[in-house]
Amino acid sequence: MPHDGWHPHDNSHDHHHHGPPTRRTVLAAAALLPFGAASAQTVDAAQRIADAANRFLLSLDDGQRRKAMIGFDSANRLDWHYFPRSRSGLTLGEMRPNQADAARALFASVLNQRGLELLDGVRLLESVLREQQGSFRDPGRYYVSVFGTPGRFPWGWRFEGHHLSLNVALPAAGHIAVTPFFAGAHPATVRDGPDRGFRLLGPSEDLARQIMASLNDRQRRAATIADRSFGEIVASPQREQDLGNPKGLLLGDMTGAQRTLVEALMDRFLGTLAADLMAQQKQRVLEQGVATFRFAWAGSLTPGEAHYFRVHGPATLVEHDNTQNGANHIHAVWRDLAADFGGDALADHYRQQKHR
Repeated sequence: MPHDGWHPHDNSHDHHHHGPPTRRTVLAAAALLPFGAASAQTVDAAQRIADAANRFLLSLDDGQRRKAMIGFDSANRLDWHYFPRSRSGLTLGEMRPNQADAARALFASVLNQRGLELLDGVRLLESVLREQQGSFRDPGRYYVSVFGTPGRFPWGWRFEGHHLSLNVALPAAGHIAVTPFFAGAHPATVRDGPDRGFRLLGPSEDLARQIMASLNDRQRRAATIADRSFGEIVASPQREQDLGNPKGLLLGDMTGAQRTLVEALMDRFLGTLAADLMAQQKQRVLEQGVATFRFAWAGSLTPGEAHYFRVHGPATLVEHDNTQNGANHIHAVWRDLAADFGGDALADHYRQQKHR
C-alpha cells in the first residue's frame, strides 16, 4: 500500500487523531488554509492554557505583573528574536521558586515532556557558554511575557531568550497558534566538561542525513538546492518572503519509508506539543497535502561540515542550519507561514468585530 498519511512517532497515546482525511485537498495557497471550526479539544486546551497563565500571574507581585503583562496589540508581540538581547517581560532569574514553577506549568500547558526538555536543553547550553564566555551568558535571562488578558480573546504569551522563542497566541475561540517556535544549540555538540557529548538538536540532523542517504541519485539531485549552506535559517524574523516557493524533492516522489523519515523530522518540533495540540497541528499538515511538501538540503553531506535542510509545505516550514562556529552551532525553527502569531484567525476575528 502507498504511504499516505501521518504516522505519529511519539508515545503520546493521541486518541483524537484518526489519520488522513479520505479526500485530501491539495491547497495551493497558504491564504486558503483556515484552522476550521473549534473542536472540543481546542476549547479544553484553551481553558487549560488560560488557567495556567492566570495562576502564573497571580503568583507575581504587582511590580512583576506589570513587567510580565503587555498589550496584545503591542508591536512587541510580533518582535520575536533569538539573539541575547534585552527583552520586555519578566525573566526566570527575577522569579521566586514558586513563580518559576508556575511559569513552567504555563509551558507545560502547551508542551509535553519532550518539549519541556527542549526548553531545558537550550538553557543548559547557555550554562555551557557561560563557563566558556563569561557571565553575560545567563540561563536566568529567559523572559516570560503575557499579551492581553488570559481567557479573553485575543491573548497569548511568549517564552524567549538566547536561542529560544516560543510564541503562543489564542486569537479567537478554538484557535491556538504555537509558532514561530525557534530553538538553537551552541555548541551543537558539547565537546568537553560534564555535558560532553550532549547534542540537543542532534536527532534532527541524524534524521536528515538518514533521508539523504536513502535517496537515489535522481532524488538527491532534486533535494539538493545549493552547494553551500546558507549560514542562517532563511525564515528568520521578518524574512519569510525570502523563502519563495517550496524547493527540493517532493514528498510525493518519495517512497513510503522515506516519507516516514521526513514526517519524523517534522515531528522533532510538532511532537513537542501536548497531545491535543499535537493532533491539531498534524491535522493541519495533512490538510495541506503531505505529498506537496518538499524536502531540501544545502551544503556538505560530510558530518562536521556546514549544512542546511528544511521541510517546506504550503504553510508549514521546518528549517535547520548548522554553519556557524565551525558547523557546531545550530539554528532551527518551525513556522506556520499562514498562522504565525495566530494571524489567520486574528484577521477573521477583527473582520467580524467590524461587522457587528
